[in-house]
Amino acid sequence: MAAGPGLESLVDQTISVITNDGRNIVGVLKGFDQATNIILDESHERVYSTKEGVQQLVLGLYIIRGDNISVVGELDEELDSALDLSNLRAHPLKPVIH
Repeated sequence: MAAGPGLESLVDQTISVITNDGRNIVGVLKGFDQATNIILDESHERVYSTKEGVQQLVLGLYIIRGDNISVVGELDEELDSALDLSNLRAHPLKPVIH
């Protein structure tokens, strides 16, 4: 694993990825390559809505192409587990426009 500034320190940790199409995918970073393609394990997509709580769609082992990634961030698991996602309301993210 040779590229992706800062990703080395996040391997085997829970991360949140925002994709160019506005999806929020959370999972354990298992690997990446020089094109920043990433492999997530135990992943799920969080779908936000203003009408109901956050839905979590189970994805399992998941690969995201590097050219579809907008943001990668470390997730504070303790803080995240304290959130009541069923009562959280938010507008879905809009796609990134280049």
